[in-house]
Amino acid sequence: MLNIKCPYCGFRDEIEFSCGGEAHISRPELNDKLSDKEWSEYLYSSYNPKGLFIERWVHSAGCRQWFNMVRNTVTNEIYEVYKIGSLPKTKEGLLAFKNNWRRKTKSELIDLKKKKNNARK
Repeated sequence: MLNIKCPYCGFRDEIEFSCGGEAHISRPELNDKLSDKEWSEYLYSSYNPKGLFIERWVHSAGCRQWFNMVRNTVTNEIYEVYKIGSLPKTKEGLLAFKNNWRRKTKSELIDLKKKKNNARK
């Protein structure tokens, strides 16, 4: 059994949590340029790598808050847990995030904007 650190409640047993699938998926804009293929890819295609992966989890039997987890799908080792809207900070988390084919989320764009503003100062 995994011992998961909820970013809101601390360490709890895995049985209190539910996995919500892949994290950092950006929903395509609904407009006339969106093809059926792009929409169906968003709805039905999922990335399921062997190794590092970023998933959404919910503390369903606790605080009911959602968060992201960087986990190795082979060993079940948990590298990082962080709040929704944030980006990973560990080297494993950053590697998994970089390799995700469905990025360009709002949190990523906000983080990039902050880095650009800090570089100008």
